[in-house]
Amino acid sequence: MASTLKMVFMLLFSIFTISPVSCYKGAHHPLDPLSPKELTFVQTIVKKSYNPSSNNSISFHYVGLDEPEKPTVLSWLSKPSTETLIPRRALVFTRVNEQTHEIIVDLSKRIIVSDEVYKGPGYPLLTADEQVAAIQLPLTYGPFIESAKKRDLNVSYAVCSTFTVGWFGGAERTKRVVKVQCYYNKDTVNLYLRPIEGIQIVVDLDKMEIVEYSDTFKIPVPKADGTDYRFSEQKPPFGPRINGAAIVQTNGPGFQIDGHTIRWVNWEFHLAFDVRVGPIISLASIYDPEKHTYRSVLYRGHISELFVPYMDPTEEYYYKTFFDCGEFGFGQNAASLVPLADCPNNAVFMDGYYAAHDGSTVKVSNAFCIFERHAGDIMWRHTELGIPNRVITEARPEVSLVVRMVATIGNYDHIIDWEFKPSGSIKAQVGLSGVLEVKSTTFTNVDQINEEVYGTLLGDNTIGLNHDHFLTYRLDLDIDGVANSFVKQNLVAKHVNDEVSPRKSYWTVVSETAKTESEAKIRSGMTPSDLVIVNPNKKTKPGNHHGYRLIPGTATHSLLLEDDYPQIRGAFSKYNVWVTPYNKSEVWAGGKYVDQSQGQDTLAVWTLRDRKIENEDIVLWHVVGYHHSPCQEDFPVMPTLSAGFELRPTNFFERNPVLKVLPPKPVRWPNCTAKP
Repeated sequence: MASTLKMVFMLLFSIFTISPVSCYKGAHHPLDPLSPKELTFVQTIVKKSYNPSSNNSISFHYVGLDEPEKPTVLSWLSKPSTETLIPRRALVFTRVNEQTHEIIVDLSKRIIVSDEVYKGPGYPLLTADEQVAAIQLPLTYGPFIESAKKRDLNVSYAVCSTFTVGWFGGAERTKRVVKVQCYYNKDTVNLYLRPIEGIQIVVDLDKMEIVEYSDTFKIPVPKADGTDYRFSEQKPPFGPRINGAAIVQTNGPGFQIDGHTIRWVNWEFHLAFDVRVGPIISLASIYDPEKHTYRSVLYRGHISELFVPYMDPTEEYYYKTFFDCGEFGFGQNAASLVPLADCPNNAVFMDGYYAAHDGSTVKVSNAFCIFERHAGDIMWRHTELGIPNRVITEARPEVSLVVRMVATIGNYDHIIDWEFKPSGSIKAQVGLSGVLEVKSTTFTNVDQINEEVYGTLLGDNTIGLNHDHFLTYRLDLDIDGVANSFVKQNLVAKHVNDEVSPRKSYWTVVSETAKTESEAKIRSGMTPSDLVIVNPNKKTKPGNHHGYRLIPGTATHSLLLEDDYPQIRGAFSKYNVWVTPYNKSEVWAGGKYVDQSQGQDTLAVWTLRDRKIENEDIVLWHVVGYHHSPCQEDFPVMPTLSAGFELRPTNFFERNPVLKVLPPKPVRWPNCTAKP
């Protein structure tokens, strides 16, 4: 038996150490992310334009693909050719001598096409390098060292973190500043559960110096006991052991990767990495065996912004209202995925690249994993018992393809999944894990609490703060073409008035097509309805418009007042659904320059124009929300909490597209039964 088991494990090893990735030999796909070589070109071209021999201070805050015009891309895709390449251009946000520049670089000609100075409210993405520099400043700052001594803390165990300051009315700040909060990580690596309270530090990022400092009160740092999440630091009693499971694909993975294009079963799509938003899914199309062609579904989809307002209005915490994509960057904070932990054994990994503070190229190893999910779910089934003397059962196992990335921004880990199903559905989900944002308190039991604490007492001297997460997805759906409409299929109760039926009521569908942006703003859960993007120019044989339905998750809305400053900046969280006409420049729901912005350039502002959206090239924006009131099970590290939505075909196909799916071939395992 031992030799047979060895043979099985050798088979597993041989299958999953062979990468199915084939190198893309052709020219760049027009939506490919910038390559390491292109990022280097950008660095060289931009720095050269500002005379490197001078004292110009240049930092790079965003370098990404300047997306080609959509008609140009669609035209190229209809006849892809290396002879008609679309020029590659980069969109670059820099800081030059304390001014923000928005630059377009033509990578084909190696020239700068435009360079404009931005003078409005707000600043670009914070870079990782400047944040690292900022958090080092308190550790050698005399007043902070004295504050640590007053608290009987060894400054060598202090670790600090940066927090954006937001905007709270009045004149805009004229300096790029962040607040720095410090923690005590002695006897634990879980530093976020041990905040050093009472100290306020403000750092000027351009000058890289502390410009404000105050020490107003002392509260004991919460204890380290029981906060470490590392397995090596755990002590008995232990929890149950989880059985591992290896996925065996005797014919190898069922998908192919060609450059950044992924093909699986009946799906084809493009995957790109972006320093600001992380994974971008483009050109998702599904093969229709009855029409013998691929049909377009999603031109471009990604998370646009994540708004995280905390609910503590006190002087020490009121400013904690973050925009994680626009201020910190999902891609910039992408974690290197761990095989067999973050992703199953049948996963294939892809790297990501972005420009550092100085413009040099940063590689994120294993930024994405792609894998087939065999979860034991059922694709479809039926048992027929109605035919006398016969029992007929047909079932098909569910298999899906998952693209995953994890962005770790400070204390929170965001597990970003895009899942494709053979039935035509696309599911998007974000799982939240990591460590809660907490503050210290003198309380050790809820019976002692005699004031508002803005959260939950999780343990001795530790309050887990209430907060929200609002993930805004930008979904440029092209259902069988670019001309689409947004239809609300309202479920309306009707009374039965005739004398024939004993029934008194029923419901029916009353469809309403949104003509302008204002008619497409929807709060989920308010009225029963199906929300469908349709192609009004194409119908099925029975006469229904081709469409895809949005199936939202839980209905969560912002509870902040509309004139509260964080809500003005995050006004896109007011509704769960928005629809806008396609506009290449409208990509980030919080605006281009989010840090210290005043809400002047957001999705909510764009829609005030109330533009026409019927039978147009339209973009669906969907806001997925969580209200997070912490509980003790979230301590010291949170079990993953997930939410998302589904895009599901609705009269898109003539019938069930997986009716004729071929069942998987059975895997014949060696007989490993022990003999007496």
